[in-house]
Amino acid sequence: MRNGQRKKVLPAGKLPLEHLQSLLRHLPKHDPRLLIGPQIGEDAAVIDAGDRYLVVATDPITFATDHIGNYAVHVNANDIAVLGARPLWFFVVMLLPEKHLLSGGHTEITQGLDRPILVGQMLGEVTPTRLVRKTRITVGDLILLTRSVAIEGTAILAREKSEQLSNAVALLCVAAERTDQNS
Repeated sequence: MRNGQRKKVLPAGKLPLEHLQSLLRHLPKHDPRLLIGPQIGEDAAVIDAGDRYLVVATDPITFATDHIGNYAVHVNANDIAVLGARPLWFFVVMLLPEKHLLSGGHTEITQGLDRPILVGQMLGEVTPTRLVRKTRITVGDLILLTRSVAIEGTAILAREKSEQLSNAVALLCVAAERTDQNS
């Protein structure tokens, strides 16, 4: 902090859009082979590797504790697939709270955590003619949605907060019954 400035406390979750935009403005110019780099609305990078493009995505799984590995693979593979690439290679870092152990693989016991955190990185390939770019979408294009929007996040929250969700649904049902009785 300089000149009496107060430290801004950010809420948990994704960075506010304005804050992320200010951080991205200060990035140095990138290698010309980096076709899609860090920017708002992009979840993966695309690197020109000659006859193919290398597509790279990294996502942490911070809310889920059950089936955390499954979520890490699917969330990262989805980020690769939406660009038209085939997910091929997956890397992972797992940070565990103190007093938790896992057999096999590379893990780290980390102070200050109350739940496991898994960071996955997926790499894939796509030929230049098959790359799907959001910047090429125009009015009138058809979009095929095979499942619900934001299915990964919704599934994680529903699974991890199932008791709270059940209680909220029960309260909504009681309120709906009262409304029906008063009608």
